[in-house]
Amino acid sequence: MTRMTASEAFVETLVAHGVKHVFGIVGSAFMDALDLFPTAGIRFIPTVHEQGAGHMADGYSRASGRHGVCIAQNGPGVTNFVTSTAAAYWAHSPVVVITPETGSNTMGLGGFQETEQLPIFSKITKYQAHVSRADRMAELTARCFDMAMSERGPTQLNIPRDMFYGEADYEIPRPKKIARGPGADESLDEAAELLASAKFPVMVAGGGVIFSGGIEEAKALAEYLQMPVVNSYLHNDSFPADHPLWCGPLGYQGSKAAMKIIAEADVVLALGTRLGPFGTLPQYGLDYWPRNAKIIQVDTDHRMLGLVKQISVGIVGDAKAAAKALHHRLANRDPAARRNASERLQKIKAEKDDWEKELSEWTHERDPWSLEVSKNSPYMHPRQMLRELEKAMPKNAMVSTDIGNICSVSNSYLRFSQAPSMFAAMSFGNCGYALPTIIGAKVACPDRPAIAYVGDGAWGMSFGEILTCVRENIPVTAVVFHNKQWGAEKKNQVDFYNCRFEGVNLENPSWAEVARSLGAQGVTVSNLGDVGEALDKAIDAQMKHGKTTVIEMMVTQELGDPFRRDALKKPRRLLEKYKHTNVD
Repeated sequence: MTRMTASEAFVETLVAHGVKHVFGIVGSAFMDALDLFPTAGIRFIPTVHEQGAGHMADGYSRASGRHGVCIAQNGPGVTNFVTSTAAAYWAHSPVVVITPETGSNTMGLGGFQETEQLPIFSKITKYQAHVSRADRMAELTARCFDMAMSERGPTQLNIPRDMFYGEADYEIPRPKKIARGPGADESLDEAAELLASAKFPVMVAGGGVIFSGGIEEAKALAEYLQMPVVNSYLHNDSFPADHPLWCGPLGYQGSKAAMKIIAEADVVLALGTRLGPFGTLPQYGLDYWPRNAKIIQVDTDHRMLGLVKQISVGIVGDAKAAAKALHHRLANRDPAARRNASERLQKIKAEKDDWEKELSEWTHERDPWSLEVSKNSPYMHPRQMLRELEKAMPKNAMVSTDIGNICSVSNSYLRFSQAPSMFAAMSFGNCGYALPTIIGAKVACPDRPAIAYVGDGAWGMSFGEILTCVRENIPVTAVVFHNKQWGAEKKNQVDFYNCRFEGVNLENPSWAEVARSLGAQGVTVSNLGDVGEALDKAIDAQMKHGKTTVIEMMVTQELGDPFRRDALKKPRRLLEKYKHTNVD
């Protein structure tokens, strides 16, 4: 036990948990602790907006495998964390959201910058702690850090602003490191039996493979069975794309090869994935999920097992440990899948070759509206531009993707040979995600190229964080798809509302000029032949000269299929004055 102030106990606990960076906006509510950060070796990174700080903490945690930490002023500063915390929740990111609160003696009086901060985050955090006594500061701070890692998600540490003051005797808790096992023996035995008898097993490699550091174990198991592997939705880095068994990602705008391969499966090993509904829906007119396949699902959260898809075997376990255990159980057997491996490998190669050929020849979208608007456009087709970016992408690059039409289409073109490398907004699907997230990832991994893919709509929400890059010397590369529209929603108005466009057209400035005005480099690209060179130069500027570059890609308004059609249908109008809007 050591005598210290509550602020010192708070900071010492951060140090004990290895915190080196905290993202946020300065506020009087936590200034006593902030004053100690430099001495403790903690870098406070001031951002433009608190939502950006939360996304940076998310990107930092996903890239590093450690905690991401964000903090802000009580009240409005804290409520600005809501969107980024929800995104971290669905990305399973161990972000610790520190929320100073109004003083404990004036709670409920409607004071300045006051709101009830715990209910706001109750459904988007894995654990919440409220410091009601200053002498519990170290205990509750440590618990939030421990729970973020053990529960794989954000936690909230709520601290009334007066609790940073006063003295007490503290013991700084050491971090709890809890090892995860492979699962119950009987479940693993049952799963091994299914895999041994499978003639066409397929692995779905999910985020759990990345979180557990289990790619090598997943690879070894797949190689032993000669089992094709598909990535779960938006986890394109969960299995190396240069491996012959890799088939590509499932889900929206994913790989047709992956979809056609998994459609053949008699046993599916869902390794470290919850099999979310959005990642298994039909795509490209293919209802590809194998209805008669036996499904083995491995997840650390028992509540995810069988939640979306009916399963034959559920394993509550770590993806890495489970893959290793299954491999061990199969090692002395003669699995059926090994006997017809050559035939299956030929099919994998054929489907991948067909898909690559289709992608290379996909120079225009097929609907009449897209063909019409592209006819006289001087700009690049989005798919061709994405293909050129893919060719020029550095092998060790980290890429974050925002939500939107072209960003979603990029799912077909993003391939990685190491993890973690891809950071998407996941199920929460919020705009303004990619730029701040890649900033956080760059802080965690300064030696890797960091690239954000952003549509011009989402860019309007987030481009201010370029100031964070410039002010704090955190160089990244942002690729902005400039087509002057909210593309995903516009596609719905094309298909369902007879091209009556409301709220979807955007008039933008030159984003390259805006970047230069903020102190970054700005480049405008209108020709396909310049795409690769522009990315090469931007990465060179980032890695060798510490410069942030915004590459403004001028693209046509052609649109890929949208991702939200769950309630849309052709309109039927009953009132006479609205009859002109019928498209039936």
